[in-house]
Amino acid sequence: MTKMANGTMSSPSTREESSVVQDLKDPKIQADPKDPKIQDRKEFKTVIVWNNVAKFVVLHVLGLHALVLFPAVAPQTVAFSVLCSLLGGLGVTAGAHRLWTHRSYKARLPLRVFLMLINCLAMENSIYVWTRDHRVHHKFSETSADPHDATRGLFFSHMGWLMVRKHPDVKEKGSKIDLSDLQNDPVVMFQHRHYLPLAMTLCIVLPTLIPIYFWGEHPWTSYVWSILSYLVTLHGTWSVNSLAHMFGSRPYDVNINPSENKFVSFVAIGEGFHNYHHTYPHDYSASEYRWSLNLTTLFIDTMAWCGMAYDRRSVSKEAVSERIKRTGPGSQLVAAKPSTDVYY
Repeated sequence: MTKMANGTMSSPSTREESSVVQDLKDPKIQADPKDPKIQDRKEFKTVIVWNNVAKFVVLHVLGLHALVLFPAVAPQTVAFSVLCSLLGGLGVTAGAHRLWTHRSYKARLPLRVFLMLINCLAMENSIYVWTRDHRVHHKFSETSADPHDATRGLFFSHMGWLMVRKHPDVKEKGSKIDLSDLQNDPVVMFQHRHYLPLAMTLCIVLPTLIPIYFWGEHPWTSYVWSILSYLVTLHGTWSVNSLAHMFGSRPYDVNINPSENKFVSFVAIGEGFHNYHHTYPHDYSASEYRWSLNLTTLFIDTMAWCGMAYDRRSVSKEAVSERIKRTGPGSQLVAAKPSTDVYY
């Protein structure tokens, strides 16, 4: 049972929500620490995907070149690039992450369409694929079935995981994750079917053409600054997978590696309260402190004020205090019992 933002108590009720919750109880896909496939990483040989390596090298060279051109770039272009990065980030944090992966709140159709479109600005794969990978990450965090397993090192968890073939466990466990809620969502599936043209248009083409047309920015400068904006969004998201799994405090659960990291909260617009988030993944704020270093929560609350977001799920202060007593600093190192009212 969870507490809504308005103070009322609620629990999942719809058929598709129950299906997602039931997935947590399925013994066939639980993260069994005795599973030899989960424990043994030595048998897997890393295979580098050189096309992806080349792509990221080119992107970062172009991004660095954009910084070199900074003295000549129009102030409007800089401001527009920052806006694109923020919108792309919200498409990931408020959209793919808190709405579609964790179902921590509900959104009406206009907001769902808006979040889908700005999610394309981030160009981090379709909502469907992103959500699948993130649900696997939560269920099998820091095992060989975790797509960006932080135990394989800082670089791997940050961006290296996108430059190599997935571990077989990621594919096996990911294929068993329940995605029926996404498959029944027309907004998600529309984006998934048309992802490449949507993402290229909204992430690169339009951010390049708008400065050229409206304030006469040089075409090449406009293009490389669109790339820089894209890279800023990418590294903001990636820092959650890497830095927030390695550096920071663990006030809610000392048994897990995800940590509270204020720097990550700043660059990822609220996603750095990671020890809390992995303890309570269904909390729409992903933090105990709501708006503090958490632009995403402010955005969701604003949408709720407008009537576009509703059923925001949260955790009571009493429940948090009790959890800290059981698994926080100074407690015995005993893993907490998983909740049946959690979406990954």
